[in-house]
Amino acid sequence: MTIEQVRRWRRSWAVLAIVVVATVACGGGTAGGGQSPTPVSGGLAQGLIAYVVDQGVGVLDPSTGKSTIIAPMPAGAAFRVAGPVWGPAPGVSHPVIYFTIHDDRPAESRNTAGVVPYDWLFRVDPFTGVIDPIAASEDFQSEGPIGLVANSHYVALTFGCCATYEVDALDVTQPAGPLKVLSRPPAQAAFFTEGAAPGNSGLIAVREFGTGGWYWLNADAGVLNPFPLSLGPDDGPIAITPDGSTVAVALADHGAVIEPINVALPVASPSTSAPTSAPAAGSPATSPSAPAAPRHVNSSLPHPDGLAWSPDAKQLAIAVNGELEIYKASGADGAAPTNRYLTGANVAGVSWSAPILDETATSIKAGPGPQSMVDGLLAATMLPSAADTPEARPITKVYLWQFDSTRVSPISSITDATATVLAKYPPLAAGVVFHHWAPSGTWALLGGCYRYRVVITGSIPPTPSTVGLSGSTLCSSPVASPSASPSPKPT
Repeated sequence: MTIEQVRRWRRSWAVLAIVVVATVACGGGTAGGGQSPTPVSGGLAQGLIAYVVDQGVGVLDPSTGKSTIIAPMPAGAAFRVAGPVWGPAPGVSHPVIYFTIHDDRPAESRNTAGVVPYDWLFRVDPFTGVIDPIAASEDFQSEGPIGLVANSHYVALTFGCCATYEVDALDVTQPAGPLKVLSRPPAQAAFFTEGAAPGNSGLIAVREFGTGGWYWLNADAGVLNPFPLSLGPDDGPIAITPDGSTVAVALADHGAVIEPINVALPVASPSTSAPTSAPAAGSPATSPSAPAAPRHVNSSLPHPDGLAWSPDAKQLAIAVNGELEIYKASGADGAAPTNRYLTGANVAGVSWSAPILDETATSIKAGPGPQSMVDGLLAATMLPSAADTPEARPITKVYLWQFDSTRVSPISSITDATATVLAKYPPLAAGVVFHHWAPSGTWALLGGCYRYRVVITGSIPPTPSTVGLSGSTLCSSPVASPSASPSPKPT
């Protein structure tokens, strides 16, 4: 894979509402995709277009062309953003936006100050401005997650670097919990996430790192299935219409093509696991008897950075040339876009929601963005000054425990990593990273009502503290305010 190819990838009801949010946010609970929407006058029948530009994550109302930044990013390209994608959230009647960031500020070293670069998965509600951290992972090796894709069941992404790319997925129908590893080298092949079948499907379209072969990676069953189209090793990403009948494919050059697709689960026997070299492609469950030939969408365009269908599949939004262009799906090759938006804003990603009938454009609210949470975690994970010396760091030990703060947990009061404590409560892997400490596992820090108890010892007397992605206050605390983010089930 060329550097250029990698770069392409990297570019009344008030009381009831409080009760519902409090129940979801701090009471654990069962699976659920959200409340049933109640249509309102002036609802967003055409949905909203989410996008990423240098200034942050925003939404655009296709009926008026008005755009709003709802999750601002710091200046100077401090954060590398992937996404956005729309998906459900428990306890919310409308779709919300998921995106990732990588802290791209100068990293600290043994002798210099800086940041510990983390990757973060966030979601933001465009009608409240509330931003919730889903998970975070220390990452010195890569430039952050790529290929963020979603449907009404999963948000999936590619994480890592080079031959070690892994595919992780979040079940967005569940309360907060760990991301699921779908494929991780060397036990499985390295894949790029390229798209997702619509609806509640578990099928994630992936392209193998080494061969460029395309497959369905089945998030429900944890297996590979054949992909129904023969796409090129440099094609992608893709976008599939809400009814699952048509796909738009970003070409390595010359814009995009539109062609039929069958997203039914293939009949061919799946592999039990993704092998180190992907299997030969099988046949899809059924194929159209006379499939239509692929149709180009403005073949004069370069490689698109993102594609998204309108809810009625009559329009295709393309993030290309740093702007957002809207094309008629039935238009001839070379036809001019019907609309251009955000010209010069460096648009790097696009996603088009389903109709949102219970909200209006006047309800869109900007939030504070993710920087305060990113900086808060860095402050909370800084080593005590006595442990942050050349002599002390090699002998400093970090003990880390996770607990559900929706109820009283004995872990929350641990003050020392004694043999008895370690035997009863095995800690997570964690260690010293220059002037901070960090967990060692991928996506080891989770949001919602998860909190983490840490004890720093070895070079200094045992020093305990409590941290969380959104702060250290426990959800069981009387002063804690319910968050829009769901809670894990108590364990």
